[in-house]
Amino acid sequence: MNENVLVSLRGITVDFDGDRVLNGIDLDINDKEFVTFLGPSGCGKTTTLRIIGGFVEPNEGDVFFDGKRINGVPPYKRQVNTVFQRYALFPHLNVYENVEFGLKIKKIPESQRRSMVKEMLELVGLQGFERRKIGQMSGGQQQRVAIARALVNRPRLLLLDEPLGALDLKLRKEMQVELKRIQKSLEITFIYVTHDQEEALTMSDRVLVMKDGAIQQTGTPQDIYNEPANAFVADFIGESNIVDGVMHADCQVEFAGRMFECVDVGFGHMERVDVVLRPEDIKICPEGEGQLDGVVESVIFKGVHYEIMVDACGYHWKIHSTLSEEPGTRIGMQVAPFDIHIMHKMEDER
Repeated sequence: MNENVLVSLRGITVDFDGDRVLNGIDLDINDKEFVTFLGPSGCGKTTTLRIIGGFVEPNEGDVFFDGKRINGVPPYKRQVNTVFQRYALFPHLNVYENVEFGLKIKKIPESQRRSMVKEMLELVGLQGFERRKIGQMSGGQQQRVAIARALVNRPRLLLLDEPLGALDLKLRKEMQVELKRIQKSLEITFIYVTHDQEEALTMSDRVLVMKDGAIQQTGTPQDIYNEPANAFVADFIGESNIVDGVMHADCQVEFAGRMFECVDVGFGHMERVDVVLRPEDIKICPEGEGQLDGVVESVIFKGVHYEIMVDACGYHWKIHSTLSEEPGTRIGMQVAPFDIHIMHKMEDER
C-alpha cells in the first residue's frame, strides 16, 4: 500500500433492508488531500462517508486507516471527526464552550485548552465571539463553530456531510473558499460530500462521482469536467448536449446526420457511442458556414452569457454565447474536433 495513502476501502459492500447501497467500492485517499464525493441523492456517497467514520459497518470488505484495518473500531476511537449538515451544537453552551467540549472530555489541561480554542477560533474567523450564545449566531457562524469544534483536537481526517446545504448562495460560496483555506492551513485530509457540482469543482483536489452505489469516475476537477468517463458524468458535471453517434473509424464520428472529425480513437468499427458537446464549445456562425444549421428556439440572459436553444437535425441544442440571437433566426453551428467528446454507451443503454 502506498505510504502516502491515509484511507483505503477494499471491496466495500453495504445492504440496507435487502437493497444494495454500495456495490464493491475500492478507493484510496491520500494524506492531506481534499476529496469530494459527488452524486445525486441515494447514490451512496453519505454511506461511504459513514463507513470511513465508523458509523456504518460494511457487509463485506475492509476499511484501512494509515495502513491498519479498522473494521469494528468505534467512531470515537478513530482519528476522524465529522461535521454534519445539522451542526449538532450544544445550545446551552456558548461558542468557547462548544469548541472546548471535546478537549475537556479528553482531560486536556485548562491552560492548553485555552490556547487551542483561541487558535481555532482565529482560524475560522470567530475571535471575539467566545461568549456568544449559539442561538445568537447566524447559520454561517454556527457552521464555523462546528468546524472549529471538529478540528480543535487536530484529527488526521475531517468528514463533511453537506455542511453548506443550509446556507444561502452567497454565504455558501464564501464558505467554499474558507474551507479550502482551512484545509490547506492545517494540512488535514478533508472528505466532503455534496450533490452540488460547483462546490466539488471549486474546492477539491480530487472528485469522485458516484451513481447507484458505484464509482463512475475519479480525477481532478479538470479531468472530470473536460474528460468525463461516460454520459452520466458528463451530464452531472456541468451542462452538456448528449446525442447518439456511430464511430466509423478512429477520429471519425457520425451524429446528427453528419460526419465529424474528432480526436478519439480505440472504438469498435461502427460502434454506437454517446457524443458530448459542452454548450460553451458550440460556436454560432452564419447559416451555411458551419457543420450544422438550425433555428433559434429561445434565448435566456444568464448574466455572463446567453443560453440559446437551437432546433437542429432532430435535436434541441443548448449553446452558451456572449452574443445573443433573436428567436426564429436561422444560424450555423461550428464545433472543433477536440471539443467533441466520444464515450462508450453505458451498459444499460446498449
